[in-house]
Amino acid sequence: MRPSTYIARGLSLATLLMALGVSASLDDPEIFIETTFPESNPFGHVVNGERNQIFLVVENRSDKNITLQSVAGSFHHPETGTLIKNTSSLTYGFPLLEGSKLQIPYSFYSEFKPGDLRLNIWLEHTVDDDKYRVTAYDSVVTIVEPEPSWLDFKLLSTYLIVFAALGGVSYAAYNAYVPSQKPKRKRPTQVSAPVGTVTASGSGGYQEEWIPELHLKKTKGKKTKPDNAAVSEESSTEANGTEGKRIRKGKKH
Repeated sequence: MRPSTYIARGLSLATLLMALGVSASLDDPEIFIETTFPESNPFGHVVNGERNQIFLVVENRSDKNITLQSVAGSFHHPETGTLIKNTSSLTYGFPLLEGSKLQIPYSFYSEFKPGDLRLNIWLEHTVDDDKYRVTAYDSVVTIVEPEPSWLDFKLLSTYLIVFAALGGVSYAAYNAYVPSQKPKRKRPTQVSAPVGTVTASGSGGYQEEWIPELHLKKTKGKKTKPDNAAVSEESSTEANGTEGKRIRKGKKH
């Protein structure tokens, strides 16, 4: 058999396959999907650690009723298209009548390094027993980190835990390496309480209860000596007087 015969048969087979594909594509229900990010995310950034939301407006332009089964997605390398990770799949099960339109939300999470990745989101729907997949979003998105906020409870609790741990370690190190010096206690001075009421006069009066007995004895002894001396002087003068009288009487005789 000539080679031209093989070539002719190959061309006819390819034409048949293309015709079957076109007929199959013509039989698919016409579904139009418009994808938008929320107004709070006008640049379409994907934030790590947060719930990222996207809205799918699905319009059934076919003459058949369909059922929206699920929405899923995946992240790919922006240049090579290599699959990096699949996103979560959400099941809906909403019927969509012919010529009607419906908006459905889709949420997913990201935990990647900041940079650019290709995000692919698709919708699966069924018509009778046949399942179809329609691409809803296929574009490069930017992965960013969340903006820090002082009112973030998780961030504040993390700071408090770190500061408490550092304070505990510092206190333990201070007690371990710095000797503690105990302050010296001063003995309180005892003051004897006065007995009775204390009175003082301008003439120099005083109470003997406040003066020790030893001093009282000394002062008493000093005071008695002049009295005894005065008494002795008086007695000596009296004796001298009597003697003078006797002498004078003797002279008269």
